[in-house]
Amino acid sequence: MTGSETTRRLRGGCLCGAVEYVVTDAFEYALNCHCSNCRRATGSAFKAFASIERASLELVKGADGVLIYGDEQGAHDVHCATCGSLLHSVVREGRYVHVTMGTLTDAPSIRPTAHIFVGSKAPWHEITDGLPAYDEFPDV
Repeated sequence: MTGSETTRRLRGGCLCGAVEYVVTDAFEYALNCHCSNCRRATGSAFKAFASIERASLELVKGADGVLIYGDEQGAHDVHCATCGSLLHSVVREGRYVHVTMGTLTDAPSIRPTAHIFVGSKAPWHEITDGLPAYDEFPDV
């Protein structure tokens, strides 16, 4: 990137508006996860997420109003404590976040490129978009 170029910042937040974040539009990959944990956390057939280094995401409103589910020092999910929206998951020894794409207010430049953990997908959901599907997490 040259000095004249700037990386776009995207806005996002929870359902009730208590928590808002900004994140750099420089995601490394985006996937649709069908594991049972993501299905339960989102209440949907899968979680669409985009991965980026943790330092690229900043809570700009309501940082004191989040609920951490999981190991606070390691992998965990960050929810709004008021409405329960799943905002992101901290992964890979705390170095990265998987931002739930449904909480983004602004459209990211990346799109999901595959479905993962389809070995445990909901039996009532059929994947029809033609993206590659993996039983577990692929090398990305």
